[in-house]
Amino acid sequence: MSLLQWKKDYAVGVDAVDHEHREMIELINGLYDNLMKADVEVSVAEFLGEVYAKIVAHFALEERIMRERGYDQFAEHKADHERLLDDIREIMDDYEIRGAFEEEALAERLTSWFGDHFKTMDSRLHKHLG
Repeated sequence: MSLLQWKKDYAVGVDAVDHEHREMIELINGLYDNLMKADVEVSVAEFLGEVYAKIVAHFALEERIMRERGYDQFAEHKADHERLLDDIREIMDDYEIRGAFEEEALAERLTSWFGDHFKTMDSRLHKHLG
């Protein structure tokens, strides 16, 4: 079972970017699948930490490109990145405090964010970059 599903709505129209976004979703799903396997020693904390690290790396690359190219909506785009990272940190904190992991909450937040962010912010960015 996958945590996230790629949707055509996520496409920004730039093959390389769409491919990278699909890879990120596949990576998150692969980590999730390992978490769900009974015979694999992967903790929820490791899973969330790995998801967080991969998303941070992707955002850092994207933000570097925006800075280098003088993207006029950098601040707004970066703020949206921070919003998702805050959501993931909140889920991580909840897990540390309560010891409970709500898969559906994470899936809902990521699906909602990916859908909105890819269709608006990333689409606008990649049209600007050409």
